[in-house]
Amino acid sequence: GTQRPSLSKAMMKKSKVPQSRRAEIMGMFQNHAEGLTTLSAGALLKFLHKDQMQHAANIDTAESLIDKYEIEKAAIESRSMTFEGFFRYMESKDCCLFDQTHTSVYQDMGQPLNSYFISSSHNTYLTGDQLVGRSHLDAYVSALRKGCRCLEIDCWDGPDMEPVVYHGYTLTTKILFKDVIATVAQHAFEVSAFPIILSLENHCCEEQQEVMAQYLISILGDKLLKSPLDHPTSGDLPSPNDLKYKILIKNKKLRSQIKADNKTEAEESADEGEDGDEEEEDEEDEEEEDEGHQSKAKFWSPRKAGSKKKMKKKVKVAQALSDLVIYARSVKFISFSHSKDNQNCYENTSIAEKKARKLIKASGPDFVQHNQKFLSRIYPAGSRTSSSNYNPQEFWNVGAQIVALNFQSLGLPMDLNDGRFRDNGGCGYILKPAVLMSSERSFDPSSSQHHIKPTHLLLKVISGSNLPVPKSGKALDPFVRVEIHGIPSDSRTKNTHTVKNNSLSPHWDADMNFSISVPELCLVRFCVRDQTTLFRSEFVGQYTLPFTSLKKGYRWVPLLSRDGCSLDPASLFVLVWYS
Repeated sequence: GTQRPSLSKAMMKKSKVPQSRRAEIMGMFQNHAEGLTTLSAGALLKFLHKDQMQHAANIDTAESLIDKYEIEKAAIESRSMTFEGFFRYMESKDCCLFDQTHTSVYQDMGQPLNSYFISSSHNTYLTGDQLVGRSHLDAYVSALRKGCRCLEIDCWDGPDMEPVVYHGYTLTTKILFKDVIATVAQHAFEVSAFPIILSLENHCCEEQQEVMAQYLISILGDKLLKSPLDHPTSGDLPSPNDLKYKILIKNKKLRSQIKADNKTEAEESADEGEDGDEEEEDEEDEEEEDEGHQSKAKFWSPRKAGSKKKMKKKVKVAQALSDLVIYARSVKFISFSHSKDNQNCYENTSIAEKKARKLIKASGPDFVQHNQKFLSRIYPAGSRTSSSNYNPQEFWNVGAQIVALNFQSLGLPMDLNDGRFRDNGGCGYILKPAVLMSSERSFDPSSSQHHIKPTHLLLKVISGSNLPVPKSGKALDPFVRVEIHGIPSDSRTKNTHTVKNNSLSPHWDADMNFSISVPELCLVRFCVRDQTTLFRSEFVGQYTLPFTSLKKGYRWVPLLSRDGCSLDPASLFVLVWYS
């Protein structure tokens, strides 16, 4: 069942005249209609099997497509499809590159939380850069509407006992903590029923933390998870299903309480002698190796900068806030072996990107194993003052669940995040592939996976249509870049040639072959660019999706703008085959 699709004769001929998409589809129709003006249900089924590689399709499938897309009475009665019906079908969601069954939740949502990638935002309150950008409630609404499930809130003491949210030691504007919580409460479950994690970076005095706890309880009401669930599943974290419509607080927790909440006696004794309110490495502490604070320094007076360490002394967690930390207690990361011996499943660590990168290089398989048991949050270096992002793929490759990105910064990393979380109904939780969860076989993303039989992906980028013209009004010189993002040995980029002066219906007919050893971790990104000079090209539109959501056969690819909005009717037409 893995034979290649029969390329229709119209496709095989390299047409001298650029064809419109309609003409291309006409060629496919004629190839299967065998001289008739309509496709019989049988001929349509042959097309579904041979060209679209829908091997499960049967005559009922073909007839249901006739009922769905044919409008001519005579054709419907004779159980056949005219060209117009076939064209409507080829341009419909049924022929989109993205598997439409993946537009709703289809994965097992009953596994422990640490078995999922979780869509996560860094410094969610910012709408601009990290130094003088605006802090805005809209940033929370926008992240939630994109399916984000882990939001960050930097909390500081404000005037009149009102905690405020902003990027400390900088000139970013301040918003009230209570307004952030009210905004989250209002929009929390608009696009997904699965739990939200509020990651608090807490710099408040105990009194203002008490105020925070009161707001969380009074504003979130029943949505706030205030005590452990009755049925802990085999000593693991609860699942997204268990926590539907719940908001979890991620923060430090007082030691004394943990015993009462979650601990066995053996675990209690392991804790004896530990500091009562151990300092989690909050983001600012973590950056010793980072230039981050030099760039912030211009906003501090020398005295203030010198006193920063004192100011950071220890934020003691207020009892009332500590009580609200149930399954997401922040602890300091020391080493994988320390975590193995001491960390509990409801404790998580936050690691800055540079440190995480070093750990991947030094001990990738240990990182993968660590993430089979515990939640890990990765966050951008403090030196990224313009709110730029890292490539999240390298951290997904080791199974890190909470890979936090600056949602306000557009470009490749956010395209990858959007592509990853487009899957599973856009609910913000993606089940990690088995290769990352196996206890039998250790997985090292840095090594070439020679023991695995690779998957061969054949892509034919046929044509584009209705590409958006730049402000200058000049027609594009477009080319298509196809990128595979996965483990390092699978990551590749290939370009079509450039078509001169054609935005309406550029034709490339470019074959691309990729050999992929771990397709279940891969994302495929189609990026249309305009060749402006010999060495420069500009972004036109893109679309990213998981390899596992690719449909085989002749498919159209929707195109999105830099900020993720549809550029409809702009699209690409491609042929996909893999085995």
